Amino acid sequence: MNKTVIVSVDPKSPADRRGVKAGETLQKVNGHDIVDVLDYKFYTYDPELTLTLERDGVVREVTVRKGEGDELGLNFETYMMDSPRSCANHCIFCFVDQLPRGLRETLYFKDDDARLSFLMGNYITLTNLSPREAQRIIDLHISPINVSVHTTEPELRCKLLGNRNAGAGIDLMKRFAEAGIQMNCQIVSCPGINDGRHLQKTLEDLAAMYPGVNSISVVPVGLTKHRQGLYPLEPYTVETAGAVVDMVERFGERCLQELGTRLAWCSDEFYLQAERAIPADEYFEDYTQLENGVGMLRLLRTEFDSAFELAEETNATSFSIATGVACAPFLEEIVDKAAGKCHTKGKVYPIENRFFGTTITVAGLVTGGDLIDQLRGKDLGQRLLIPVNMLRHGQDVFLDDVTVAQVEEALGVPVTPVNQDGFDLCDAIFGG
Repeated sequence: MNKTVIVSVDPKSPADRRGVKAGETLQKVNGHDIVDVLDYKFYTYDPELTLTLERDGVVREVTVRKGEGDELGLNFETYMMDSPRSCANHCIFCFVDQLPRGLRETLYFKDDDARLSFLMGNYITLTNLSPREAQRIIDLHISPINVSVHTTEPELRCKLLGNRNAGAGIDLMKRFAEAGIQMNCQIVSCPGINDGRHLQKTLEDLAAMYPGVNSISVVPVGLTKHRQGLYPLEPYTVETAGAVVDMVERFGERCLQELGTRLAWCSDEFYLQAERAIPADEYFEDYTQLENGVGMLRLLRTEFDSAFELAEETNATSFSIATGVACAPFLEEIVDKAAGKCHTKGKVYPIENRFFGTTITVAGLVTGGDLIDQLRGKDLGQRLLIPVNMLRHGQDVFLDDVTVAQVEEALGVPVTPVNQDGFDLCDAIFGG
């Protein structure tokens, strides 16, 4: 089925008022071909539109007027008006390749789609971007886009991504930068492979593209216990993680002096692996790389402290918090501070990740099964708080398909998912 076929029209929407019908195919907007959601979003932004519609070989034009940026009111078979593009790489550190068997089929799909970068914030490698798509990004000035760089050395990038064409992505980045396209960059750092002098060169090369390169995150490779037959990788130690943190901080300090921004930051996970304190709030500037875990814990604490100052003393019901091993000490500090005002001492339970392996310490990969196994019989108080990122987006289901309801039944306590937000955390602690 043609993905630009209209499946429904919102009642009383601008399109509905002009008589656009389900079953018609949207061919053009103001003379521009509509191929997918990027074309649709870009060309329907204007207040006055001429739609070219086709049905059963009959073509007609409809003029629509609406507010600038307002939705037209058309719905298609899929949000993207196309199928998502799968990854063409075989990255030596790919997390999907390290998943155990038997999970939801959707978890094994590797997307690498520029449209999802712009619309959803996904990171892309640029390896399956066609010349037409690259030119469209420039022509439409689609910005920012998020790029998984990993290294700027062409040969090394080919090795890391398992794609002989991966090196060309760096030239494409330079082209984007020259065209005024902003890029947020990610580097997955692997010990002894793309760190050390390789990381230093990558940082220098990306800084040379500033302001096209808007920010850089450096995150440690994530290794599960399910790596049979995969490239031999080792996790970071306290010492090797510390060396990466030191390099990125020195680089950031120099960029701050020369460019007015640090430009590059290590993720919180690197600081935790290096057993270093998370830097102060001002260090992270605008928290541009928050989705990559850069400054997430600091922002959580800053927001909590602000909310705490406004919170009134109360007798909250007893509670517990389940989280990953890495951030448990951080949350314990928050719970200790809250106790004086909420008059309830909560308990923080670090959950060891037995499902993926103990090298995985982040909260977002804790499963329902591990929660049940490790919290059964424990003093959980009257309610259990969990970070919402343990759950599938928009659903009450963990990665292992265990539901929140099943956890509640097994543990005998209500479970409350809490946003990764210090204000919400404060409300959850005081609100019981």
